Formats: sequence, C-alpha cells, structure tokens
Amino acid sequence: MQAIILAAGMGRRLGEYTKDNTKCMLSVNGVKLIDRTLTMLSHLKIKRVIIVVGYQGQNLITHIGQRYNDKLKIEFIDNPVYEKTNNIYSLALTQDRISEDDTILLESDLIYEESLLQMIIDNPFPNLALVAKWESWMDGTVVRIDDENNIINFIPKKAFNYKESDQYYKTVNIYKFSKDFSKHRFLPFLKAYCEAIGNNEYYEQVLRIITFLDGSDFKALPIGDRKWYEIDDIQDLDIAETIFAPKEKSLSRYEMRYGGYWRFPKLLDFCYLVNPFFPPQRMKDELRANFDTLLTEYPSGMYVNSLLAGKYLGIRQSYIVVGNGAAELIKSLMGMINGKIGVVYPTFMEYPNRKNKDDIIAYLPQNMDMSYNINDLMAFFAHKEISSLLIINPDNPSGNFIPISDIINLIQWGKEKGIRIIIDESFVDFTDDYSQNSLCHDDILKSNPNLIVIKSISKSYGVPGLRLGIMASSDSDLIDAVKKDVAIWNINSFAEFYMQIFGKYTKDYQHACEKFIIERRRFKRLLDQIPFIHVIPSQANYFLTEITSRFTSKQLTQKLLNEYNILIKDCDNKDGLKGKNYIRIAIRTKEDNNRLVAALKSIQAFYSTYKIQ
Repeated sequence: MQAIILAAGMGRRLGEYTKDNTKCMLSVNGVKLIDRTLTMLSHLKIKRVIIVVGYQGQNLITHIGQRYNDKLKIEFIDNPVYEKTNNIYSLALTQDRISEDDTILLESDLIYEESLLQMIIDNPFPNLALVAKWESWMDGTVVRIDDENNIINFIPKKAFNYKESDQYYKTVNIYKFSKDFSKHRFLPFLKAYCEAIGNNEYYEQVLRIITFLDGSDFKALPIGDRKWYEIDDIQDLDIAETIFAPKEKSLSRYEMRYGGYWRFPKLLDFCYLVNPFFPPQRMKDELRANFDTLLTEYPSGMYVNSLLAGKYLGIRQSYIVVGNGAAELIKSLMGMINGKIGVVYPTFMEYPNRKNKDDIIAYLPQNMDMSYNINDLMAFFAHKEISSLLIINPDNPSGNFIPISDIINLIQWGKEKGIRIIIDESFVDFTDDYSQNSLCHDDILKSNPNLIVIKSISKSYGVPGLRLGIMASSDSDLIDAVKKDVAIWNINSFAEFYMQIFGKYTKDYQHACEKFIIERRRFKRLLDQIPFIHVIPSQANYFLTEITSRFTSKQLTQKLLNEYNILIKDCDNKDGLKGKNYIRIAIRTKEDNNRLVAALKSIQAFYSTYKIQ
C-alpha cells in the first residue's frame, strides 16, 4: 500500500502562519503537521509516500530532507499552477502512481489520532472514506450514509439543510482506494470531470458521481469518538492545539478559554454551572421562530429592559438594572463601592478580583464542609471596619445556604451598623424551598435600602449564552448610577425577547427546579459511594468535593479530562482552598451524572485491582 498527500495549497486563511510555508508545515504544539503524518505512516506497512507540492514546495522538500529515508520511500510531484487549480488537479497529477497500488489519500492540513490510519487499513472493504458525525465546527464535504455504511449521497453546500444535520457525516479527508478501483473507476471519471468542468474543482465531486451511479463500490467508515481536526484558519489552529495538547497541558488549554465548550462537542462540561432542565423545548422553539427578527433588529435600551426584568421577577422597574450577565453588574457595582468589604472565602472570585486586596476583609470558615451561619458572620465582622458585606447564597463553591429568615436578620444587623449587605442569589432557585427563598420582592427591597441583590439569569434558568443578569435595590441613586455606567444597548435582542416570553413558561420552570432537586439528591448518593472523595452537602447546582486520597485535585481533574473527556473544576486556584485538594462538580442531567460516576468508579476499580496507593 502507498500513501498520497496533497500539499500544494497556499492556506491563505492562516495569514502570517503560511506566509512563507504551505499548510502542512504548520506546527501544532511544536510538531509540524507533515512530520506527524509521516511519522504515523512510518509505523504502517506503507511502501511509498507521494507528496504533491506547489506553494513553497521547495521549503517542504528541504524540511523533509533525508530524515525518513530509513522508514519511507518519499517522492514529490510538483503542481506548478497551484494558484489556479484545486485538489482535483493535484490528485490528477498522481494518476500514474495511484493506479500502481492500493492507496491511502490524505489532505495535508489534518491532525488526527494514529488509530484512524490503522482502522482504515485494517477494514476489509477496499474503498472507503473516513467520516465523522457532523458537528457545528465542520465545513466541506458532507455525506449521508445508510445502516450498512453505504454513502447515499454527497451533499452540496447549496443543498445542506441544517434541520437534517443530525443525519449528516463529514468526510475526514482520509480515503482508501484499491488499485482496481483507482484504475477502472476513479481515474476515468476524474479525467472526464477535469476535461468537462476544469481543474479548479474538488475530487470529492468525482466521488459523488461514482456514488450516485453505483454506491456499492465506495463506502463510509465512521470514526466514532476518535479525535481529528481540519486546520483552515487561526481559530482551527487554536482548537487543534487544545484537542491534541500533551496530557500535562490539556487542562490549562481548556481552562484558559473560560467557556465556549460547544466547540468541543465530545467534551462533557462539569465545570460551568447551568440548569440542566430549563428552558423547555417549546420555549427554544419560540426563540427559534423569531430568530430572523431578533437577529436583524436593534434591542431596546435600559428603560424597556428594566421594565421587562421587573415583570420577569415581580419587582418595580425603578429597583432593577439589567446586565450583560451578572458579571457586567458586578464590575460596575464593585467600582462604585467605597470602603472595605467583607468577603466569605472561598467565593466567586469575580467580586474580590474587582477590588484592591487591602480593601477586603476575609472570613474563612474553619471546618471541613466550609459551612457557616449568620452568627458566625456577625461575630467575625462585628468589630471590623467594613462598609459592605458580600454573601453568595447559596455560596459558590461550597453550596452553603443561609435561610431567608436569617438573611433578613443579617440585613437588619447591617442596617444598624451602617453596613451595606450584598446578596448574590444566583443559585437560590436550586434550594429545597426555592419558591420562598428569594429576596427579590418589593417589600423586602423597599424596607431595606442597604440591601443589594445580584442574580445571574444564566445559571438558574439555563441560558448562559444569552448573558443576562440583574441587580436590584431600593437605593435609587445606586441603581441610577449603574444604569448610566453600562452601555446603552448592553443586552441583545434574544435576551430581551427571552425576558418578554418567560412568563408563559413559569410552570415549566417550577417543574424544572423540582426535577433538579430530585436529581441532586440521587447524584449525591452515587458520589458518596466513591471512597476517595468527600462530598459536601449543597443547596446549589454543584458539589464542593474534597479529594481524600490517591490524587491531588489537579491530578484527578487531568485524569478525567485526558481519559474520559470530562471537565471538572479544580478549586486549588481559589483563595481559601489552595493546597486543600478540593474540586467542584456541577450537577447535570441523570445521563451525564451517571457518566461521571461511571468514570470515577472505573478509576477506583483500576486502583483497587492493581492495589495502587
């Protein structure tokens, strides 16, 4: 068997990265694509490798040099008109070679697991296209296949239907052709197509014609969960470097992104916190039905959006300001608060990160579960010179919860001492008696002008992509100042429309919260069976968990990511938890939670079997 690599293209979309070299000279985590490919091919029974060069071809030839001579016989074919042609012409230049042996055909801008090459070679069917289930990041040749992996059709871009995308597969651009297929089927059609249509085309069009005439000669081979990526631009390069990062660096590559994990569909995210049971499908359908209007129309300003948010939460328009996520409001608020602020650690670091360290008076619970109550807080801060006290309730990451009756007493205590009380209740709707625990009520706000309530809509309502949050207070000067501080159009039309229609789905939300509470109890029972962790009781949608043996928090986080594609939160970087071996685990759907528990049990079984301490 032989391999053909098409490497003549210019790779314009990579800009500076391909200014002086073709795409396969691109380095991913310090290794050039061409070297990855040739190294993998050298492990297989490949008689020779034919590389079609064009743009900066001599650089590629010089780079390869004689380094692979003891493992591979490498030949080069030059495409002198690479600027005017496409891959169909580059492939046509190999027609004398491709008809001499069975062939693996590779595009040069790919990065993939070595197992992909082995699986296509080992498969007994002689003519194959590796395919992957279509995902949102993919572009290029798309096919549909039947239950026997016959390619039913190649889908042109004009015929691509997003409503049917769950039935599509993307070609990985790794193919296997038998010598007989190349000589008697593929090459005759390739030659005819070039003569009829031209050389600035793609060879996949030829495969489409062959499939249309007789699908039995050519099949698809789905790759399952094996990793691969096609690198066309700088974002592709960034994602590829994340997916294929060395094990010791993969965690940091993901953590630096702060979300956007939909670009990694196979990653199971137990790090970021959302409601897994809301919004319902009908609400998503309503948003989708209004997509065109919302995309092309301006959102309203703060006057309308504060009115909608007030309706949304049942409080006065004058008491509320809407933010592009709670983070926008936190930044604005913390910039306006003078004096020292009391903070319970560990905490959501967006708050203290917005203040000078000298302005923070920290309280750290002195117990394994990180629990505390208002008596602890009042005793600690009674003689501290603070102007404000921040309470996240339930707390992040501990899940500690202070009942609303006690919070009211704490607010009164603050009022007597001239202390502003900031309550972040982003997770309050996950508490057992969630319907009774919110402070977002006109009477509470009106009678306590020293109270500020922050609430992230993203977390409890399951819509983090909309970026919605609110701040509520009867301190009209503060509310007006924050409204003036944020941008005039600080939320988009989708977020605005969501607030407009939410009222129709109130019962769905209540049902979602009830389902969540049941799942939290079930999930904790399962996690309690894992002997090397201690799960702290929580009233939020996550569990702070101590690693009691065998691993550090970083080691377990890395192991779950590298071996199971599961991302959890290593809390070792949080003030108050550094060096204490804690992780935070989000609570997701039953199916997802079971997958995490299965991974933890698998890890435990391995260590028990081999008696590794």
